[in-house]
Amino acid sequence: MSAVPQTRFVEALSATVGAANVLTEAADMAPYLVDWRRQFSGPAECVVRPANTGEVAAVVAQCARAGVAIVPQGGNTGLCGASVPVGAQREIVLSLARMNRIRAIDPLNDTLTAEAGCVLADIQHAAREADRFFPLSLGAEGSCRIGGNLSTNAGGVNVLRFGNAREQVLGLEVVLPDGQVWDGLRGLRKDNTGYDLKQLFIGAEGTLGIITAAVLKLYPQPLSGATAWFGLDTPQQAIELLALLRARLGDRLTAFELLSRVCIDTALAKIPGTTDPLPAPHPWYVLVELGDSDSAAMLHQRAEQAFAESLARGVASDVVLAQSGAQSRALWSIRERMPEAQLENVKHDISVPLSKIPEFIARGAEALERAFPGILIFAFGHAGDGNLHYNVGFADPAANSALMRRRAEVNTVVYAIVDALGGSISAEHGLGQLKRDEIRRHKSALELELMRRLKQALDPQGLMNPGKVLGSSGSDPCG
Repeated sequence: MSAVPQTRFVEALSATVGAANVLTEAADMAPYLVDWRRQFSGPAECVVRPANTGEVAAVVAQCARAGVAIVPQGGNTGLCGASVPVGAQREIVLSLARMNRIRAIDPLNDTLTAEAGCVLADIQHAAREADRFFPLSLGAEGSCRIGGNLSTNAGGVNVLRFGNAREQVLGLEVVLPDGQVWDGLRGLRKDNTGYDLKQLFIGAEGTLGIITAAVLKLYPQPLSGATAWFGLDTPQQAIELLALLRARLGDRLTAFELLSRVCIDTALAKIPGTTDPLPAPHPWYVLVELGDSDSAAMLHQRAEQAFAESLARGVASDVVLAQSGAQSRALWSIRERMPEAQLENVKHDISVPLSKIPEFIARGAEALERAFPGILIFAFGHAGDGNLHYNVGFADPAANSALMRRRAEVNTVVYAIVDALGGSISAEHGLGQLKRDEIRRHKSALELELMRRLKQALDPQGLMNPGKVLGSSGSDPCG
């Protein structure tokens, strides 16, 4: 391998994907080089926008020969800096946005085959058109793309019933670091023929190969749904409420989202049109979504019985059941717009066992108040599967800016409690650049070594999304 001059390299890429799809002007490249939160950015030689798997394979092979690293990018909506360059070596951004076709839908097999650049909301819509349901649902579903969802093993609000993105995949098509294409697009639910290779690439954040298409699971379209908003006194009540609703409603319970009063106050102040769902304030809230194959009347009857029991048993203080689609959307808007309501603070995406959520919240509040008096805690997220977005900051902008500079100190406090409770420092957002060094303090030496061996075996040149997940970028592919 010998270095290829940039001009000749760009010309070769242009010959592969068309000159209009190789961006080199600073203004054209700018949106691809900074993450959504504007926390990470880096330079790239160009942005390449292939239209199909063959073009991706050809671009990857050219990069392998030239020793140029590749940053795969979907909708660039990630929160850990995985989809933008680091800038420590020659890099290109490979945008999969043009690869946005639904290749096939098989309603009888309950599968949909989509290219990596398909917007998540478009996949949901295509499933509905076939009278099927695709359950992966995120706040960014109107702009995030399925390749990025799979590469980060996205979670979202329906994990409680359907599982993470990993559980929604039957097969993958992947371009490997040398440009070969692995065609694993199988719509099989049982295939006991060796290693389950697709699982290597799901959650790998583009460090082992580039997902170009996937066979996704579909489900029957729910005939009815219900949305409810509970007021609670403590997080312990939330866990007890979850157990009660599961016992009474079973798999009809699809989402269970916890929010603190601090979050609600912030939403009321910063999100236009937001109203308090309950007449009196409560320290904590839970947003519940139900889905069923029965009629709406039957579902509402079951829900009301379970909700009445929750009030009688003291695991909830108040509850409102949405009576229309508009009311349901208004309740969900509070939860879905929570990230934008408190964009600038120190963010954590942690998980602990369900039974430990109240202890985590209590210990976290005590330790952070002791270390940073007056700090505000924005705790919200998918409590039904143990995942909290545990964000902290100050109301005063100057104090908040100072806290951002002390992010490592905040992380030390929070992650120590996560470790003590047997949790994870990244539940659904991945590692990217944000947590690539932090993870060394939380995984065993053997786990990290096994990950390095996989990276070395598949990407010996270290050209696939360097500086993410494992170690640093540069000549050493494993950090």
